[in-house]
Amino acid sequence: MEPENLTRVSEFLLLGLSEEPELQPLLFGLFLSMYLITVLGNLLMILAVSSDPHLHTPMYFFLSNLSFVDICFTSTTVPKMLVNIQTQSKLITYEGCIAQMYFFLLFASLDIFLLTVMAYDRFVAICHPLHYMVIMHPQFCGLLVLVSWIMGVLNSLLQSLMVLRLSFCTDLEIPHFFCELNQMIQLACSDTFVNNLVIYFAAVLLGCCSIAGILYSYAKIVSSIHAMPSAQGKYKAFSTCASHLSVVSLFYLTSLGVYLSSAVTHSSQSSATASVMYTVVTPMLNPFIYSLRNKDIKGSLKRFFWVLA
Repeated sequence: MEPENLTRVSEFLLLGLSEEPELQPLLFGLFLSMYLITVLGNLLMILAVSSDPHLHTPMYFFLSNLSFVDICFTSTTVPKMLVNIQTQSKLITYEGCIAQMYFFLLFASLDIFLLTVMAYDRFVAICHPLHYMVIMHPQFCGLLVLVSWIMGVLNSLLQSLMVLRLSFCTDLEIPHFFCELNQMIQLACSDTFVNNLVIYFAAVLLGCCSIAGILYSYAKIVSSIHAMPSAQGKYKAFSTCASHLSVVSLFYLTSLGVYLSSAVTHSSQSSATASVMYTVVTPMLNPFIYSLRNKDIKGSLKRFFWVLA
């Protein structure tokens, strides 16, 4: 390989979802709308929880943290894509690409950890209701969130440092709308065996352990609900889990869909399009899923708007 091909790069090209000029205004409008809905919806969720003392419980504490993470998660990718469409520029600096990748991995990891913690919270609430407030006291809830942040920072820092050691060739086009880890590794000219090993190890450790924890929690929850004598008690217990279960299913099924689409089609463009589901659509839908059937959230929002009016 030519030595000049291994020089340090200064910028990458983000090809985006489509290179068709006539589609750019449509993409801009669509993603701007989804981004504003995501930020507004999750911000309202945070305000509803923080402004209502009745919602200062572990479940809503984790929910407000999830809403904050979802805002940050979407903000790492969509604004840069909107700027690129508006300015008709596909450039992103090397430092900007590494930073975007770091924060994307951080908030994706936090989503996984928080969904797992929320499953544990529902497990304690339904399977050990008499000891719920003793186990899920504020200090312990804060510790769970802190550990989630620490684990997320360590994972994203490790992955980013592994990318920093790579050398890149002259082909610096990323067929995605953000600096996705796998796409960047595929552009590298140097050996990527260790990088791929770390990625697979992190995926197994984070993904599989999280799914195992969620499945175990819900297996115990289903068992406890089945043992309840009254139908009303069963419905009430299940209704407290329905929203979380919907969000978990949406997040993991869309993530799985991205993996399968890239594995089957071997097309980076189709993978980029599929990844919109879990990077943009899922964070946008989460506030609606948690609020539409939740009387506490709807009541808090009504009181909040009443005070503003």
